[in-house]
Amino acid sequence: MKKFITTVVKMGGSLLEHVDSRGVALGAVASRWFSGDRIVLVHGGGKRIDAELKVHGIPRNVCYGLRVTDARTLDVVVSMLAGHVNKTLVSELTLLGVPSAGISGADGGTIRAEFHPPVEGVDLGFVGRPVASDVSLINAILSVEMMPVVATVAKGPGKALLNVNADAAAASLAVALGSTRLVFLTDVEGVMDAGKKIIEKISAAEAEEMLESDLITGGMRPKLKACITALSHGAAEVIIAGPACHKKVLEGGKGGTRLVA
Repeated sequence: MKKFITTVVKMGGSLLEHVDSRGVALGAVASRWFSGDRIVLVHGGGKRIDAELKVHGIPRNVCYGLRVTDARTLDVVVSMLAGHVNKTLVSELTLLGVPSAGISGADGGTIRAEFHPPVEGVDLGFVGRPVASDVSLINAILSVEMMPVVATVAKGPGKALLNVNADAAAASLAVALGSTRLVFLTDVEGVMDAGKKIIEKISAAEAEEMLESDLITGGMRPKLKACITALSHGAAEVIIAGPACHKKVLEGGKGGTRLVA
């Protein structure tokens, strides 16, 4: 099967909840698709999951940027990620003229994961850590000129489905696809220094040092770890960009934070 040169784009954060911001980001993705760049879109959906958990009276529990996922929470995660959020993005891309196919990481073994080890003594439950990616299904979708839209539910051991952090999933797919470029479109403008200024460019080694400090907290921690993973496996650059520069960075311009090996 033909191997495609792809850019992996991950969308997440509250960006997915705001119709206007999401529309701008998807418009930028569509523009790159029409220019000939083969894009694989990976998405999270944390805010939508939070809202649905509240409806069902299920407490939200996050540890170091990772959602603690019991059986009830997993049901909500699967239905929201692989269902509502995924099909909404497919529908909106189709309206923009981009033929798209929505899958989850569990389909075709696209993302295989192991149970994530406890973090600071906290058992994360049905949370996965990617260990392998089979991109046969993604390449089959690309071969018929459709954009793969991937929800980050993974195939775990046995019959288990696992909730995988979308940043880690995007990095795993970028590595398996041999992508030289991984772009995180999010609701923050980039990585900030101690003075709350955007860091325009940092190396993987500098990112690792930042993770050892108290500077990086919350959801930025798994995002930086994912960046380092992608860079260590051949990606030339990884970009974290906010709404102000989504279109610009997808077109190769400056903006956000660029991480290099």
